[in-house]
Amino acid sequence: MVTPDSKSRRLVFWVLVLFIALAVFPWLGIPVYFVSLLFTVFLYVILATSWNIIGGFAGYLSFGHVAFFGIGAYTTAMMINGFDLSPLLTIVSSIPAGVVSALIAVIVGYPCLKLRGPYFAVITLCFAFVVDLGVKNLDILGGPEGLWLKSMDLPIDIIRAIFFEVMMLIMIFSIALGIWTSNSKFGAGLRAIKEDEEVAQTIAINAPKLKIEAFALSAFFPGMAGGVYAYYLTYIHTDIVFDMMISILIVLMALFGGGGTWLGPVIGAVVLTLINEGLSTFVRAEFARIVYGCLFIGVIIFMPNGIIEFFKRAKGVPPG
Repeated sequence: MVTPDSKSRRLVFWVLVLFIALAVFPWLGIPVYFVSLLFTVFLYVILATSWNIIGGFAGYLSFGHVAFFGIGAYTTAMMINGFDLSPLLTIVSSIPAGVVSALIAVIVGYPCLKLRGPYFAVITLCFAFVVDLGVKNLDILGGPEGLWLKSMDLPIDIIRAIFFEVMMLIMIFSIALGIWTSNSKFGAGLRAIKEDEEVAQTIAINAPKLKIEAFALSAFFPGMAGGVYAYYLTYIHTDIVFDMMISILIVLMALFGGGGTWLGPVIGAVVLTLINEGLSTFVRAEFARIVYGCLFIGVIIFMPNGIIEFFKRAKGVPPG
């Protein structure tokens, strides 16, 4: 007889096997294309699961989350160029990048989270544009030329494998945050805010505090990922790390998989990253944008709760 406990143990076992296989993957002499593809998948899983904290659980759709990714990238770049850090300390410097992004999220979120619906979406989009323009006009941040970063004094294959492992580790922590939020009192409070913020406050839920905390948490991991990504490229430019297409992809991935669940953004990020790679490789960029626009409209109209809820209903499983 299969018990729930044995099912849980089996699931944990196969998840561990998966992560061990992924950890070994870049050391097997696999072609660089596939290593880079998985690195990109990890990156978008981090961004989508982090966005889901504020956008999926709390229902505040942020279209400017790429700003925190870019802030993290530039924070790490300034630390690398300003201090002669060892390779290990340079990787660890992605933690301050996440902290800086979270602090800025608190500062920006305090006034912005008083807005709701389309007003909040528009103000976060404007925030990303303002940060982009600000960085382009600051010579200390490289201005329109961008910034070059010092590289590790190691063979390129080893460098690539190290960053692969670091990005995977950040992804694991971001997924763990999503699981914790989904099953915690904190997540229940965010869901109540999403359903009806006024009612939530009447039952002693401190909505302003929870929203600020959710916004800061949703900015922390993109900041870390941006820091690692900057050092991985060894060159950053505003057109790379403040690309609005990234913001659109993050939102689409989370909603496509199922916002407000921990698994939905993971599935959405994996599936749409692979689709994005195929479109970028085999068709023109303009056509890819049209496809994403149609996908976005289709998800909002036909699958507002994502593919997880869609398949649950198709199998006759009650929502929730």
